[in-house]
Amino acid sequence: MFHCAKCDAQTPKWAGRCAECGAWGTVTAEEEISSVVASKGVKAKPRASAPLSGASAAPKGRIATGVSEMDRVIGNGLVPGSLVLLSGEPGIGKSTLVAMVAGTVGTKASGGQGPQVLYVSGEESASQLASRFVRVGLDPAKINFLEPYPVETIIATIEKEKPALAVIDSVQTLSSEAVEGTPGSPALVRYATALLLEACKRTDACVLLIGQVTKDGAVAGPKTLEHLVDVVLSLEGDPSHSYRLLRATKNRFGSTDEVGVFEMAGNGLLPVENPSAKFLEERAAVPGSVVAASLEGSRVFLVEVQALVEKSGYGTPVRRASGFDGNRLQMLCAILSRRANLDLSDKDVFVNVIGGLTLSEPAADLAVCAAIVGAAKGTASEVPVLYAGEVGLGGEVRSVPHLDRRLSEAKRLGIETHVTPKTMKVVKDLF
Repeated sequence: MFHCAKCDAQTPKWAGRCAECGAWGTVTAEEEISSVVASKGVKAKPRASAPLSGASAAPKGRIATGVSEMDRVIGNGLVPGSLVLLSGEPGIGKSTLVAMVAGTVGTKASGGQGPQVLYVSGEESASQLASRFVRVGLDPAKINFLEPYPVETIIATIEKEKPALAVIDSVQTLSSEAVEGTPGSPALVRYATALLLEACKRTDACVLLIGQVTKDGAVAGPKTLEHLVDVVLSLEGDPSHSYRLLRATKNRFGSTDEVGVFEMAGNGLLPVENPSAKFLEERAAVPGSVVAASLEGSRVFLVEVQALVEKSGYGTPVRRASGFDGNRLQMLCAILSRRANLDLSDKDVFVNVIGGLTLSEPAADLAVCAAIVGAAKGTASEVPVLYAGEVGLGGEVRSVPHLDRRLSEAKRLGIETHVTPKTMKVVKDLF
């Protein structure tokens, strides 16, 4: 296996130019790298280790962000000395969310001693950043601004000022005096992140990195970037909708099961304390509209699932889904056709999850089937009905985890009627 010394790309055969980063003369065999190190005669001196029992096991006091939904996801605040990576699509609201956190932390941490938040922005000027803080209703005087100097200069500034929180927007704009390459190159991103991680552990400053994403939604840069940091947060959502979801895909200091819900408004990202009521507030009793219960961490979201069944104008019927897996929709249509005798051979089927959410757990199967049946028959229930259950290939309705919590959330919103595996055994009973 051959290895690029600049971008870490691997290839089964040697090439004079790396196919990933385009650098010349950087592709070498892994055996050659080991032999070069051995030929230099590098000898390391052993160091004395210390028993782990001598280290303090007392948890460090967390820094509350002041944004309730973000505190829920990361675990009641930021941990001093941690490196947090926030990623998301362009325009999704990353800089707005970070500005809200920085402004709130700066206001609480200053205590008359001056700003305790350092903001390094390579994408906005000082005046643009100040206007953003004013727009979200926070005081920019609590923030120290630093231009995008080389990462070595930024680290020296962090060590001198010792802020409670340092924001880097974004890691792909960082340069270096020691490593050649354009900002955003994999080698430079990895080098800068490693230096920032070391600075976090030395100074106990929490560093919040903003990371860009590629066209397929992955964090831009080498995969080691996600391994280096302590927490990886992802801000998701459909730009055409106002709701945003904050998830933690990695968290060394807490759970990765929680999810935070925000609504994009003119004055920033507003935390949504009661997501179920928001998602159902405009629901109308029309054919093909049902209520599903989605479990996200310790929270249950009630969302509206809509279906439309229309005669196909082509030889092959269309199966389209927004917020639901298209392959699973194909499977559910086949189950309804085979096990429930619902003829969809000449019908187009469209399924939409209201609010821009994505239902990924199998517990939404029964709700999707009920929506398709209701749309095909043209019938609607006068009262809202909750559907929760997984549908097997035999047409049987299977149990789902935490059913009692789903029913409790429905009862809290006044939904008393529900269809679950306890009340329905096969999908044919939907007719």
